[in-house]
Parts: sequence; structure tokens; C-alpha cells
Amino acid sequence: MAIPVLRPFGIISYNKIRDFLHPISSPRLNSINNPKKLVYCAPSSVSNLVGSEAGVSLNVGTHLIPHPDKVEKGGEDAFLVSSHGGGVIAVADGVSGWAQENVNPALFSRELMANASSLVEDEEVNYDPRSLIRKAHAATTSIGSATAVVAMLERNGILKIANVGDCGVRVIRKGQIVFSTSPQEHYFDCPYQLSSEAVGQTFLDATVTTVELVEEDTVVMGSDGLFDNVFDREIVSAVSSCDNVSDAAKALANLAHNHSKDSSFDSPYSQEARAKGFDVPWWKKIMGMKLTGGKLDDITVIVGQVKSSLSS
Repeated sequence: MAIPVLRPFGIISYNKIRDFLHPISSPRLNSINNPKKLVYCAPSSVSNLVGSEAGVSLNVGTHLIPHPDKVEKGGEDAFLVSSHGGGVIAVADGVSGWAQENVNPALFSRELMANASSLVEDEEVNYDPRSLIRKAHAATTSIGSATAVVAMLERNGILKIANVGDCGVRVIRKGQIVFSTSPQEHYFDCPYQLSSEAVGQTFLDATVTTVELVEEDTVVMGSDGLFDNVFDREIVSAVSSCDNVSDAAKALANLAHNHSKDSSFDSPYSQEARAKGFDVPWWKKIMGMKLTGGKLDDITVIVGQVKSSLSS
């Protein structure tokens, strides 16, 4: 969750650090000693089948591209892939505004995902993504805040999703998006967020949804760096053009990254900004100019395809 880059035909006219509601490191943040649970917080690409018992499971590919100015630090996103049940996937997006307080925004999102990884099989969670958010948030001691989305697939094909903020999920079936999460915002560019501060949101604010999946459905999960820069029709096209989930995740991340640097691209983010009243001065509008451009950000993409364990 980084600095938006919106440009009227190449001229930067709107530059705003995303609002936030106002570091403890752990060795588990960078590696998990359980091959079934992987937490990533650096550029990566991985593909693996995250289930082996009877029923359905997710074949998962992932890719993360940090903000161009945060490559050395690995960005501020973190994500989780677990083989529990039919598969658990999650993304947390650290709020960059904390850097103004001399706090590393990545620490909160990384610890949140590490805690979720360690708690995913907890009996109290019991395939409930909101409960997983509750317990992972309560266990997180780093200062900061993050948006987050968690999806848990049961063996019977039921996908349970809990979302706080503007990370998102799309479900693609036969070339069409049949399900989309909706972002939660206090106002434009200020999403709901889990926080170390009392003023933030909690698991009670999460939007909880349930989707019945069938074999060959594709689940696309990402931080707002994906959805702010790539339209849904582009997501469908990119996924359908790839032979596997790893290639699809990489293709989507690269597409979002390229759009984020394109000053002439009329991105989903720039369209929303104009709709909310952010635009070029009136005299530029008379000249036919408008606010355009992608948004530079960390970009995290997880693509999962539903497979029958018997056929995999």
C-alpha cells in the first residue's frame, strides 16, 4: 500500500500518501519450518498443490513485485499459502504511512501472516477465516497496520473468505468472473485496516463471504496493487492465456507493474480518483486532459485453480 501515482497525460498532479489510522522481528517471518505452510514477504514465484486428501484442493501459483523504491527491503506485502484442508491463502498489505512515524510498515504485515500460518490448524479457528484473522491479529505485537484477506477452502468445495480493507478476491469460471469481493474504505484511499492501535478495525469489521467452487474454477487473490492497476477483464484474459497457475500469477503481477508505471494508462485507480473528485484543473479539462496513470505499489498475486485430489 504505497504512494499513488496519478498523472494527467504524464504530468504528476495528484500525489498522496495513503492515509493510515494511527519492529519486532521473528525468525519465522522469513521461513516456516513446516513445508505445508509458507509465508512470503519478498519477491517470489512458487507453484504447488496444497492438498492431498479426498475432495478438492487448490493448485497455487504466487508472485510478488515490490514497489520500485522498496525492492531492497522486499516491499511491505506478505502472503500465506497453506495446505490445511483444501488450501488456505492470504495476503496482508502493510500501510506505508507508518514510515512517517519511523516504523517499518512491512513488520506488521509479515508478523500477521506468520501468526496466521502458525494458527491455521488451531481448533478454535475451525475453518473460519474471520477467527483466523482474530487470533492472528491478537498475537501480532509489531507496531503498524495492514489490510488483509484470508480464504479457506474446505474439501467439499466451499471457499470461505474474510476481508478487511482493499485486498481482494476474484473467482473465474469458464472465462467469466462469477464472484468479487468489494473493498472497504472509510473514504477514498483510506481502507479499513487491522492495526496495533485501538482506532483500527478488528475481525468484527471483516466482510465474510462464502462461495461454492467447482473443479477448474480459478481463484485470484491480490493486494490492491493488483486491482488498482488491472481491470477484471484483463485478469480474465491474462489467466486464460497461461498454461499454469505459476505463469498466471507472474503474468498478472507483471501486467499490474507495467500499468503502474504508465502515465497514460487510465487505470481502475485513476478512474476511481476522478469519480471521487480528484482531477486536473478545469482549464486542463477544457484542453481535453484528465487525470490518468497507474499507482506505484507493492503487487502481490496468488492464483489458485480448483482440482480434484483424485485427478491430481
